[in-house]
Amino acid sequence: MEKEILTLVQGKTHDLMNAASCYAGLKEAAQAWLDAVGTDKEAEMTKKYIEELEADIMPVDGLIAFAESEAGAQVFGPEKTKEVAAHGKEIKAAGAKYCDCPACAAAEAILSKKEQMLG
Repeated sequence: MEKEILTLVQGKTHDLMNAASCYAGLKEAAQAWLDAVGTDKEAEMTKKYIEELEADIMPVDGLIAFAESEAGAQVFGPEKTKEVAAHGKEIKAAGAKYCDCPACAAAEAILSKKEQMLG
């Protein structure tokens, strides 16, 4: 992986791990990838990290559906859930494919470099 891409992905990985919206399993995958950089496990862990990112990033339609559900109301609260759903519809109308929370934004930035990461 080119040094410039590696530096960018490492920075976005730290952003991802520091995001309150990043769940523990993804943080573990991110740390495992960081730990593997520069070792003989890097290529293998890069593939696993990308698979985890692809599985965990929230499509904007999923965000909207979740925010409008009972589970969403339990997570966000009755008023905030309306705001989250409205925000999801707004970013979808503007062309967003994914949720724009800090974790998803970092994941999207990393995934935009997927081809360079896989070499």
